[in-house]
Amino acid sequence: MTTQRAFIFDMDGTIVDNMSFHVKSWLEFFQRRGHVLDADDFFRNTAGRQGHEIMSTYFGKSLSKEESAALDFEKEALYREMYAPHLAPTTGFVDFIERAKAAGIKLAVATAAPNENIDFTLDGLDLRKQFHAIAGAADVARGKPNPDVFLLAAERAGTLPANSIVFEDAPLGVEAARRAGMRAVVLTTTLPAEAFAEFDNVIAVVSDFSALDVDELFASATN
Repeated sequence: MTTQRAFIFDMDGTIVDNMSFHVKSWLEFFQRRGHVLDADDFFRNTAGRQGHEIMSTYFGKSLSKEESAALDFEKEALYREMYAPHLAPTTGFVDFIERAKAAGIKLAVATAAPNENIDFTLDGLDLRKQFHAIAGAADVARGKPNPDVFLLAAERAGTLPANSIVFEDAPLGVEAARRAGMRAVVLTTTLPAEAFAEFDNVIAVVSDFSALDVDELFASATN
């Protein structure tokens, strides 16, 4: 089929270093309803999952589409309000994707975020035009660790899983990449390297994008 190479980026915690704001908004959302949660445990258990999946887990019941939509809207509006003054790309990201595009690599976004948050981030940073494909929560039925969003992003970018490298900050995301048959680069924006020790598909662990070499990553992925 195709030998086209692609980089597939998770958005929250990867393109932008914002996960602390997502966690804060979730904790506030649940606290309003009498649920007091531990921030670290919450992140490990939920990062990469879709909002309705998280709510069903913590409320202990399934929600109707209407209930879920209203609650999602409240939580995500709270997040955008908290993070808007701090919106910025992760260190080295813009330069890295420019080098990748110059090397002929397709760029895609694969995120558990709803469309409003994709617009908020990619349009807010004027980055949408940099990507050949975008896949979000509205495009797939299941969030990470299921591989659906990564497989769809690769398909839309015109590449195969074996020729795709995922960039992630969360264990559930790295697991989703593994299930998709993709290698992964971990960013320690939110969790330390030890949190990813169990994954055999991780080819690099970095604090940001500034030290990454495009060609070396694909060389690592084929070894």
